[in-house]
Amino acid sequence: MRLLLLSDPNSPHTIKWVTSLASEGIDIFLVGLGNLQVRSYDSFSNVRIETVNVEITRQEGSFKKVLYLKSLPLVKKIIRNFKPDIVHAHYATSYGLIGALSGFHPFVLSVWGSDVFSFPHKSPIHKMILKYNLQKADKILSTSYVMAKETSLYTKKEIEVIPFGVDITKFKPTNIGSLFDKNDIVVGTIKTLEEKYGVEYLIRAFKIVSDKYPDLPLKLLIVGGGSLEGKLKQLTKDLNIAEKTLFTGRVPFEEVPKYHNMIMIYVATSDSESFGVAVLEAMACEKPVIVSNVGGLPEVVEDGVTGFVVPPRNPVKTAEAIERLILDENLRKQMGRNGRERVKKFYNWDDNVRQMIKLFSLKT
Repeated sequence: MRLLLLSDPNSPHTIKWVTSLASEGIDIFLVGLGNLQVRSYDSFSNVRIETVNVEITRQEGSFKKVLYLKSLPLVKKIIRNFKPDIVHAHYATSYGLIGALSGFHPFVLSVWGSDVFSFPHKSPIHKMILKYNLQKADKILSTSYVMAKETSLYTKKEIEVIPFGVDITKFKPTNIGSLFDKNDIVVGTIKTLEEKYGVEYLIRAFKIVSDKYPDLPLKLLIVGGGSLEGKLKQLTKDLNIAEKTLFTGRVPFEEVPKYHNMIMIYVATSDSESFGVAVLEAMACEKPVIVSNVGGLPEVVEDGVTGFVVPPRNPVKTAEAIERLILDENLRKQMGRNGRERVKKFYNWDDNVRQMIKLFSLKT
């Protein structure tokens, strides 16, 4: 099978799909916008990559997507020479527009999140672009049912859900060298430190619990980098919990399972979330999870069974959920075991790859 994939080559999601499908013997040509910054594809002889350097600045306004069309002649040339069986665009707007205008069929289009939750609300032209791309697709894919429902506002076509699951052989409970003492109770998150992920609310919730139980060895672990890192560090100082908080900054993806295994209670207080891969990773490592009731998170977490679903932007309710788990070790362990079983049943990455290959084999 020959697959032409249009997607950000530096995205961990793209890397995971490309390397997994290539491992199954699929011949892949990956076309991306921007410079290639990773070496993740080097060991795959059946993966070819072309990138188009497109400079995008905020000053270019609503029509900046037009600049993506610089890649269209390259994509058409690759189609002529590579002769793919499928063209698959990841992200329904930029890469979706390139795929739609290529004129190739079968054309598969995967929605990712902001391309359907926010892009069409920017202007009537943005909505028109999204509808056009969806109209041109032979098959539309989503990673969650809530995102499929949102996508259905712009098309009458059926939308198939293939979750972006977890490699349960890598994400599993493991005894590792921790950065904390063995008696520490570690609450944590692994997220990009940007506004939409609401890490501020986790910090404020931790402050509430820490003040209520000053004698407990509570620690807060925040893994990830982003534009809010300095602001969030200052917040921990202002709240007098800096000495209990560890910021790691960005860590390589290969090290993420290690950090999940340092955390006892995983918290995702996001303002918006199309799916929630990091939550699944935590569950696969047998960690109880606390998540905001937004987007795809309540779809992933079974409230009261694998963790707790709390209102968004609500440190008090988040703190109450954390409190229940820090005081009940048996509950932590039971929810952790339930979480891993849920991942194995519904979100096993090997199963998701097989679903995708089956879809490609049908050639839509």
